[in-house]
Amino acid sequence: HHRGAKTGTERINPVAYQRLSDDSVAVFGSKGGAPTNPDWYHNVVANPDVTVELGTETFSATARVAEGAERAAIWEQQKRDWPGFAEYEEKTKGIREIPVVVLDKKPA
Repeated sequence: HHRGAKTGTERINPVAYQRLSDDSVAVFGSKGGAPTNPDWYHNVVANPDVTVELGTETFSATARVAEGAERAAIWEQQKRDWPGFAEYEEKTKGIREIPVVVLDKKPA
């Protein structure tokens, strides 16, 4: 769950994720390899307070864009776990870097 960058309206987008720890997951702005980032990406950059639903677990989190070595490690693991993400990357090569967004659980 996130809020629109312009409207503030709550939005819900199911996305692929990678569990990083008990307190963090990463999500990917792949948009199937489209030339533009998904709308939800722009929303969480503008409004990083989000709510995450994983199975029966729901928690508040703060979104942040992973960069550098952190991004590379998460992204490479995602491509190993889900090879389709490598295809998305190939489609976007030279157009954009697929964003990796880390959702850090807020303390209760």
